Amino acid sequence: MPNLLALSNGLKIVVDPIKTVETASIGVWVKIGTRNEPAHVNGISHFLEHMAFKGTSTRSAQQIVEEIEAVGGYINAFTSREMTAYQARVLKDNFPLALDILSDILLNSIFDESEFQREREVIHQEILESYDAPDDIVFDYFQELLFPNQPLGKPVLGTPETLSSITTDELRKYMSTKYAPHNMVISIAGNVDPDTVFHKVQNAFSCLNDFDTCLPDKGCYKGGIRSYVKPIEQTQWLLGFPGVSSCDPDFYTSAVLTTLIGGGMSSRLFQEIRENLGLAYSTYAYHSCYQDTGVFALYGSTSPEKTLELAQKTLHLLKGLSTSITYQEVERSKTQLKAGILMGLESTTGRADRAAQQLLIHEKLTNSSDIIAKITAITLDDVRTFSEKILHGPMTCVTLGPMPLQDELAKILKM
Repeated sequence: MPNLLALSNGLKIVVDPIKTVETASIGVWVKIGTRNEPAHVNGISHFLEHMAFKGTSTRSAQQIVEEIEAVGGYINAFTSREMTAYQARVLKDNFPLALDILSDILLNSIFDESEFQREREVIHQEILESYDAPDDIVFDYFQELLFPNQPLGKPVLGTPETLSSITTDELRKYMSTKYAPHNMVISIAGNVDPDTVFHKVQNAFSCLNDFDTCLPDKGCYKGGIRSYVKPIEQTQWLLGFPGVSSCDPDFYTSAVLTTLIGGGMSSRLFQEIRENLGLAYSTYAYHSCYQDTGVFALYGSTSPEKTLELAQKTLHLLKGLSTSITYQEVERSKTQLKAGILMGLESTTGRADRAAQQLLIHEKLTNSSDIIAKITAITLDDVRTFSEKILHGPMTCVTLGPMPLQDELAKILKM
């Protein structure tokens, strides 16, 4: 079990010592993402993540990456709808450097105006690149239809319009009002000494003062049908249903059902849609679980003239699922999930990430053995009952392709 220390300012530090590896991974996780943003500055969480690497009072942007790569290390960050994470992985003897750089970019970033303007253009190019990637942008369209006019439905990158309205003052204000220590976890896994690490991290981050923050608006699933037209070779298709939150008792049952329907090459979607019918190269299921809501979804891409057939065959596959699921399918899916968890224990970054997410979502650490036990306890009846509940909720359907299909899809989905 990892070692946990909570500082008086609310910051949590978790250390998972692994003496059999030669590396150490560290992540500074913040429970702030797209759903915390005011509408007029949508994308500011992602912008802030970028600007953290653009210079501090002691390092230039180039020095930040040169120092970590000079020791063969890796540094990066990402933003999601509920979290932002800053991560580094280094050889064990270079852990102090990784900690120093991450603390520097989070505590001493200067948000230089020239770097800010240049990075705004970089993100603008990132947005335009996503527009040219149909299998990427369709998920933003889908999210917008799932949660319309809500922060949870906004794109992580923002839009060209909201990006242009963000200023350095707004970045500073956003960071100073959102990055509260009680919303943060520093997670370390690897060949390190817990006491030494606790001391170093405490020295680096105890200067932070805690403050109250506002909770994000509750997510409200709406759904509907929408067909976006774009002159591309294939049609992207997404079908969704109301899912469960990351704290729901059925979270792991949802994971089993997701794996069973579309989580691998033995899944029903892959076997039927790809192997038997040849309708798609890529097709899968996934569940997105947020702190208060969730989405259960299926994805596929196919030729425009085969899109309606793909929709019909996918819906046919879902009909009667609650009675046709077999014991063998459930056990295979459970084994896939458990194996994935155990394999993840061999990655220092994976272990650091898992501990951080547990603390931010559940405010406690859970042993992998306890998670394995929960998955093992799921029965055939549990999965059948859950599928009946999930798949009878209101549907959301989005397509992106060269032909408008909204009316035809509406007829199919009503059947």
